[in-house]
Amino acid sequence: MKFTLPLSAALLAFFTSTTAIAANLTIPMSFEYLALDGKEVDTNMFSHKTNLSLENGERKIAIRYHDLIDDDFSDGQSFVKSSPFIITITVDGDHEYQLKPADGEFVKKPKSFAKDPQLIISRKDNGSVNYKMTQTDYKESSFISNLFNGNKGEDIDALSASATDSNTKAIPVVAVPTSATVAATAPSSAQVAPVPAVAQAGDKTATHPEQMLQYWWLQADEETRKEFMSWAIKQL
Repeated sequence: MKFTLPLSAALLAFFTSTTAIAANLTIPMSFEYLALDGKEVDTNMFSHKTNLSLENGERKIAIRYHDLIDDDFSDGQSFVKSSPFIITITVDGDHEYQLKPADGEFVKKPKSFAKDPQLIISRKDNGSVNYKMTQTDYKESSFISNLFNGNKGEDIDALSASATDSNTKAIPVVAVPTSATVAATAPSSAQVAPVPAVAQAGDKTATHPEQMLQYWWLQADEETRKEFMSWAIKQL
């Protein structure tokens, strides 16, 4: 009985010290975590994961720009996505890191940014940050290709996990820029990306053909809409 208190205190001290050494990276709402050190980050379309806990050492994080923007063809909105990019960062303490666009808190030109992401990672205590950004060339196939040609899109999450795995020998990338507090720049093959080819289970918009077409039209990007219109005209 007399050992209970010292043991509890020791365990409390251990877990407190373990928690204290973890750093944290915060991303804006318009970005999403894909993978960390070879493992997919558990996220879903209904909630946004803003913070990611990081242990000391070199960490590799796959992130993607993903935002909803006003549509050029209608009063609705559509998605814009970049290809995943890999942040390699050296964590040396329980710091609070923040990722943001290089030109401010918000992305001013979403489509241009998706093609050429420029980022800054800083620390809340204004300390130096040792990091670099690597832009991948991973793409998701378009909705039209999936629907009419039977193509399967790449598993972006799995590819991102592989790219952040330290045991991976090679990563298909297009550039390897930068270091602390300097905006990352990369020639990019990123493009406005369509939403998944299959509507979510239970989605009421999928109950009637006309509603489903309207649903996908509002979700599709400009390139996908052009593909669809070209296909539809040939069917007349």
